[in-house]
Amino acid sequence: MIVDGVRIARLIDAEVLKLIQKNGEIPRLRIFACQPTFATQRFLALKKARAEKLGVALEVKAYPPNSTTDEIVAGIKTAVAEADGSIVQLPFPPHTDMEQVLAAIPASHDVDAIGAEAEKLFADGKPLVLPPVVGAIAEIIARHNVEVRGKRVVVVGEGRLVGAPAAVWFRQQGADVRTVNRKTEGLARFAREADILVLGAGVPGLITPDMVRDGVVIFDAGSSEDAGKLVGDADPACAERAALFTPVPGGIGPITVALIFRNLLALVSIREKGGA
Repeated sequence: MIVDGVRIARLIDAEVLKLIQKNGEIPRLRIFACQPTFATQRFLALKKARAEKLGVALEVKAYPPNSTTDEIVAGIKTAVAEADGSIVQLPFPPHTDMEQVLAAIPASHDVDAIGAEAEKLFADGKPLVLPPVVGAIAEIIARHNVEVRGKRVVVVGEGRLVGAPAAVWFRQQGADVRTVNRKTEGLARFAREADILVLGAGVPGLITPDMVRDGVVIFDAGSSEDAGKLVGDADPACAERAALFTPVPGGIGPITVALIFRNLLALVSIREKGGA
């Protein structure tokens, strides 16, 4: 079955819009970007369009490639006082100290749950909000009644947006998790052993149909450019062998964008109640 991420995103959007209208205040979101890639430019465009639709005040602060870490950190700290939530749109240029940049976002404003404080809360099982990709996976699992406990989960990719948080979350759910990357020797063998395959390597067509078993659940959160198109890590033909398959585009991506705004409202609510 191919997951319709656009439909799920619309359902989440409807919930978010209802909450915004009920609260009667305009949430403010600030995004920091520097040299966005093809894929991240697509996601920025989606976020802008979604913000306009929902009535969220979104500002993208685009830094020139030669910006210093101190300049970016200063901007983030200002945003904490001026906006309800902040996002650092990865990747940033190699010279940027990303640990320092991300540490500048307190968990109370960390919509992506990617900074040091939010990561610790998540690792301890006490997140204020889930990282959007993990939240999207959890949303699909709940809506499609996917059994996780005791299943063998193989996570391909170890990045902080997909692989790392996905591995943590699946372990918390009682799954047997193995993390690999595109250079792992025997990648095909590991992929073939998976009951659930989570992809976040950003390598077009890395996983082919002969590398997966019948009935596998594939969460493809890899996104990269191939001939001017946004594609995932899995060859689309893998869907023929999968019990559940998230396409790129149209799968996890739209849901993660919807969850950004649900996370934003959740953080506002937590702060208002004095919980952060």
